[in-house]
Amino acid sequence: MISGIVSKLGSRRPNRIASLSKASSAFSPYAALKYMSTSDAPTEGNNYIAEDFLIEDITTNEGEWSMCSRKFMAPLKVPGRGDDILNNPLWNKGTAFKTGERDRLRLRGLLPPRRLNMVNQKKRFLKGLREKDSAIKKNIALEDLHDRNETLYHRILVDHIEEMAPLIYTPTVGQACKEFGMRYRRARGMYFTEEDHGHMAAMVHNWPHNDVRVICVTDGSRILGLGDLGANGMGIPIGKLSLYCAAGGIAPHRVLPIVIDAGTDNEELLEDEYYLGVPEKRLKGRDYYKLIDEFMQAVKNRWPNVLVQFEDFSSDKAQTILNHYRNDHLCFNDDIQGTGATTLAGILSALRAKGESVDSLGDQKIVIAGAGSAGIGVGQVLVQAMVEQGREAEDATNNIFIVDQNGLLGTEDTGLSPEQKKFAREIDGGMSMDAVIEKYKPTILLGMTGVGGLFKEGIIKGMTKHCDRPIIFPLSNPTTKAECTAEQAFTWTDGNCIFASGSPFDPVTLEDGRIFYPTQCNNMYIFPGLGLGATLCGAETVSDQMLYVAAEALANHMTAEELAQGKVFPPLSKIRDVSQHVAVAVIEQAIQEGQARKLTDCADLHDFVSKKMYDPVYVPLVEKN
Repeated sequence: MISGIVSKLGSRRPNRIASLSKASSAFSPYAALKYMSTSDAPTEGNNYIAEDFLIEDITTNEGEWSMCSRKFMAPLKVPGRGDDILNNPLWNKGTAFKTGERDRLRLRGLLPPRRLNMVNQKKRFLKGLREKDSAIKKNIALEDLHDRNETLYHRILVDHIEEMAPLIYTPTVGQACKEFGMRYRRARGMYFTEEDHGHMAAMVHNWPHNDVRVICVTDGSRILGLGDLGANGMGIPIGKLSLYCAAGGIAPHRVLPIVIDAGTDNEELLEDEYYLGVPEKRLKGRDYYKLIDEFMQAVKNRWPNVLVQFEDFSSDKAQTILNHYRNDHLCFNDDIQGTGATTLAGILSALRAKGESVDSLGDQKIVIAGAGSAGIGVGQVLVQAMVEQGREAEDATNNIFIVDQNGLLGTEDTGLSPEQKKFAREIDGGMSMDAVIEKYKPTILLGMTGVGGLFKEGIIKGMTKHCDRPIIFPLSNPTTKAECTAEQAFTWTDGNCIFASGSPFDPVTLEDGRIFYPTQCNNMYIFPGLGLGATLCGAETVSDQMLYVAAEALANHMTAEELAQGKVFPPLSKIRDVSQHVAVAVIEQAIQEGQARKLTDCADLHDFVSKKMYDPVYVPLVEKN
């Protein structure tokens, strides 16, 4: 028995108790412990709760509670028991169910008798994972765990994000998508097809969760640099939303991966007897956009505040869809806006690494290889950033040189989209990239073509002729599609470039012994925090200014030491902290714009966001009556 607990708690002195916590009117024993001085130490005869009673429980080494805490945790009410629990990855704990749970949830006898905690489960899984000899085998093992035990899966991602991110997303997710049909095991997400016209408003109610905060949707028409993969593109929303949960702190029951299956123009898939999507040519024109529109209305009708992230739509449709919905739906296109914001953050960090002010962005000459949705989107974000810094829009646009397979975009080109036309040149249209670099002397070279090895030695060395430290970002995914490797960039510039890439590369050692550490320009630095902030405050739309402040927050997260090493993005181990800062910046901007429906003011946004972030730990479960 705990000694020192007084028998007459009703005789506490109210003035002392009232001073214990200004944040809550309810008495908190932990708050009492925090504010007591040594002179307040309880004695057998005074009127205070015993200090022993107030100490928070710590981890123990005893039995099934080894390395676990016995502190109070509010239980979750779950709709089921027995096999229903074990077969639901949201609630299943595998061998970690403790004795009390096994009894009250009718699990006794359904599991091996030895009870492991999450620490031991994690060690066991990682041991098996690290013994596998290929990235795709590791991806399969992780997704199998995802389908069995989401809490353990996300715990592993959070604790080992640098190791796991390349396995669940780029570059491995490309191969996972190509093999999606052959290794399909368990339903995850939703699919919408032309056959569902007129039914979508009802269909969305087949999804069992009422509080969906983030939807990631693709039509599979441009998966990374791999092209049209149709319904096999479901691997992309699944991977992205895993990062929303692990990096952005959004609970897994609040995310929903979706494929809009409008068919495929991939002949190999059309002839594949095991292809799981609609085996017909893609819908075009009005029929296609009717499918998209009914989907958008259906999800907004069921989840009015949901954020929709458009992912890997082909360039001929991506901007059109974004422009149609961005002003009356909470949505954004990650390939256009997310890539743009992440690239902007990397460039701002690179300018700081060169010893230049971030306000010198408008002084840079920037060549973008690739005139698709990603390249145009990055160009748009860079122009907007220059305008934010006080430059005229026309001058900012003239600093951007966009090159496609036919050369520099020119006004005489036919078939350009309205967005492409804004970057078209009246002179030098069709000029080769080598000639553009020679004539206009750019300081920044960005690659978004999906053409592996496009940046030849002559192009990289051409950048160094007029710039001591060129900024070189080959951003295409997966690794085989990168315009150049880190080793090539550092070797050809004698280590003088500032480098970031879309896919990860290992450190590079030059012949003189210098070691360079390339960083990855990965959208996961932006979209999890953007989604977290936008949904927490109830933003009505995702504005250009929100994207700009998100990029600023990411760039400002770099330390002087990291910049001195030539790094332009923080280590992935800091991703949750980065997401928190990005979310705070987005919320502050939404409040300033009058868009935050759920939040108009908060004394400490960092604390508010931190407390709202999902932390994958096991909590007690009880059956819902």
